[in-house]
Amino acid sequence: MATTETLVGKTTQEITEAVTQALEGAPAFRGRQVAQALYKRHARDVEQMTDLPRDLRARLAESVRLAPCTIRQRSEAPDGTVKYLLDLPDGEVVESVFLPYGDRVSVCISSQVGCPMACSFCATGTEGLARNLTAGEIVDQVLLMQAEHPNQRISHVVLMGMGEPLLNYPNVLKAVHLLNEECGISMRHITVSTVGVVPNILKLAEEDLQLTLAVSLHAPSDALRSELVPLNEKYPIARLMEACRAYTDKTKRRITFEYVLLSGVNDTEKEAHELGRLLQKAPLVSVNTIPYNTTDVSAPYKRPTPEATRRFREIVSSYGVTITQRQERGHRIAAACGQLKRSALKPGSAMRPLPMAASSAPARARKPSAAGVPTAA
Repeated sequence: MATTETLVGKTTQEITEAVTQALEGAPAFRGRQVAQALYKRHARDVEQMTDLPRDLRARLAESVRLAPCTIRQRSEAPDGTVKYLLDLPDGEVVESVFLPYGDRVSVCISSQVGCPMACSFCATGTEGLARNLTAGEIVDQVLLMQAEHPNQRISHVVLMGMGEPLLNYPNVLKAVHLLNEECGISMRHITVSTVGVVPNILKLAEEDLQLTLAVSLHAPSDALRSELVPLNEKYPIARLMEACRAYTDKTKRRITFEYVLLSGVNDTEKEAHELGRLLQKAPLVSVNTIPYNTTDVSAPYKRPTPEATRRFREIVSSYGVTITQRQERGHRIAAACGQLKRSALKPGSAMRPLPMAASSAPARARKPSAAGVPTAA
């Protein structure tokens, strides 16, 4: 029988219904066993579901697909960071990153195949967008990496990989609920990033979830931000800040403003003072600085010096704004912030902008690598 549907991405109730339909005559508790195997024991094959009778396992394998992601390539850095290039059922690919720290294990996952935002310093944005990921494809990145690292429990999930999460709102929202309710990851340990899709920031505020919202700011003025983040033309800083205030008022949750430091572009004392003044009266905000990670984008950006980075933080902090620097991981395998990209393209895969971004983020033609050959970012 041809594969008809994928189980990962469904709730336990939905999996139970799918399994009892696929395995005619099987009791409902068999479906619940399958859900437990997928979400709690991280099974990747029906043969790992040994609490199911052998004949049911065989019928299940013929009837459904358990999970959508498979590993094409795995790259490990000396610091323990592991980058995965994952194949999807339609031949598209995404990248995900496993990030072990001393006090936690985090994963950075993707929400789209590519990205339509065209941020000038980001490798992902240079390739455009192929499609949104399904809720199952988002969640399965976490499940697959957990299965690969059974002795290191994943405690934190950040949706900061490929794509703009708030342009895939329904699937990201369902994935967040699945990660929390089915996989057992605390909502407070889930971070959703955005470059500033204002309508969906307001929509997310109404969900009143206890997740962390990270806003990619990168500049304190509209003129500079529009150069770095084209969506700023549609949703300028004043509108973005208004939406962020509405979010914190509703959720009482702190927003983190992400700020990639580009030498001589947005890391000068002038920008530091402007950023401090912009955020000094904003409640429940903090800034997370990220020195630029080298990519193969055409813009000639450079990494700031440690002294420039330190001085920038000192100035912003003088305005009473909490500011930190992200602990950097994965440089050697192009797994750091801004470096994720589609390392291998599906032949003939077409980029398309989504409606919200179309007026402000011009489409960029994607340059495919040699067929089937991953290229380093």
